[in-house]
Amino acid sequence: MIKKEVFRQYDIRGIVNEELNEESYYLIGKGFGSMLREKGLKTIVIGGDARHTTRSFMDSFIRGALETGCDVTDIGLVATPVLYFAIWKLNMDGGAMITASHNPSQYNGCKLNLGLGSVYAEALQDLLQRILDERFTSGEGTLVKNDEISDIYMNYIFDNIEIERPVKVIVDGGNGMGGPYLPEILRQKGCEVIEMYTDPDGDFPNHHPDPTIEKNMADLSRDIVEAEYEVGIGLDGDADRIGVVDEKGKMLYGDQILNILARDYLKKNPGKSVIADVKCSKVFFDDIEAYGGKAIMYKTGHANIKMYMKEIGVEFAGEMSGHVFLGDRYLGFDDAIYAACRFVEIVSKSTLPVSRFLADQPKMYNTPELHTKCEDSRKFEVVGKVCQEFKDEGYNVNDIDGARITFDDGWGLIRASNTTPVLVTRYEATTQERMEEIRDLIEGKINKYL
Repeated sequence: MIKKEVFRQYDIRGIVNEELNEESYYLIGKGFGSMLREKGLKTIVIGGDARHTTRSFMDSFIRGALETGCDVTDIGLVATPVLYFAIWKLNMDGGAMITASHNPSQYNGCKLNLGLGSVYAEALQDLLQRILDERFTSGEGTLVKNDEISDIYMNYIFDNIEIERPVKVIVDGGNGMGGPYLPEILRQKGCEVIEMYTDPDGDFPNHHPDPTIEKNMADLSRDIVEAEYEVGIGLDGDADRIGVVDEKGKMLYGDQILNILARDYLKKNPGKSVIADVKCSKVFFDDIEAYGGKAIMYKTGHANIKMYMKEIGVEFAGEMSGHVFLGDRYLGFDDAIYAACRFVEIVSKSTLPVSRFLADQPKMYNTPELHTKCEDSRKFEVVGKVCQEFKDEGYNVNDIDGARITFDDGWGLIRASNTTPVLVTRYEATTQERMEEIRDLIEGKINKYL
């Protein structure tokens, strides 16, 4: 069973039994293995998250890949960044992570890699077409299991991080795959750690595993104030996205997390470029320039940004959604476990509380990322029409990813989500009133086309 709609922009994702089953993964494994074999490649490392269907789906993928003549290394249930690390450490040609990231428990999915680059967009559609056409190679591959890579990964991060004093940290693992890793690394570095929801559980019984949404961080915000700890770290379901709560229980937006990490990066790397996606605050981009860096605005999407980093040779990038890509001292892929350690490292070197880290910035009024339902078949058309209307009226429009309209005192964004049937908007201005005016202006145009 292969359904076209599960082949999204960045990965494969769908509802278990309705859209994805064991046969789907067998065919995906067979298609991906065939793709590698035709490129003269043959080694694949596979891992998976804690969802109840993941292990059987991994086995089905492995069966398909072996039949193409690929050699597969099974690293078991791991965080997504551990899979990326394994590709690099074990020198694998490709990787497959069976996960639906932060989606609810009834979903599963698959992230595919060629080397450390994501298989996405047209390449995923090519894979789909290969499966539909049954263009498969045949052979007999070998299967080996590797139970050591998680320890090697944790040791690699341990050796990479310098914690100058014990920091009091609460880690909310969201019952995802990051829980077994981050608290252990921080404790080994001498930090005082309280664990919340760090046991992997595919039912996600405590809250949805997305640390960029405020209600999902409510328990962490409450507990950090009660415990009088310094910083709270939230991880998403497969631990490639990070959330942060300060000592007052206030959640930091993704661009604020990036900003704190970027200031530290630019101290040691003056003049270097920093990439961030179109959803990030103007304050962030201005701050990069003020700290001697070069700010580059780019498309949203972890696969897009990883590709662009490699293309132009940039070491530091990130997204509003909590993906952080660190290529200095690390390997350049999105790893919330490592990003959290780097954040705690900054806290350990500062006498200021986290709530004061960006206190010198101008006060801006902004919204979080907002979603308006719009059918997949229409969302790009709607964005295109709104974008063109603003251009025709002479506004300052950046159309690298949707339309980001910049004013003297603020900005607004509309773009089509690449993963869900929604339009994504965000607004920011120097006053609350002006922010609402910009929002009304843009939403007025959106509503004309919905």
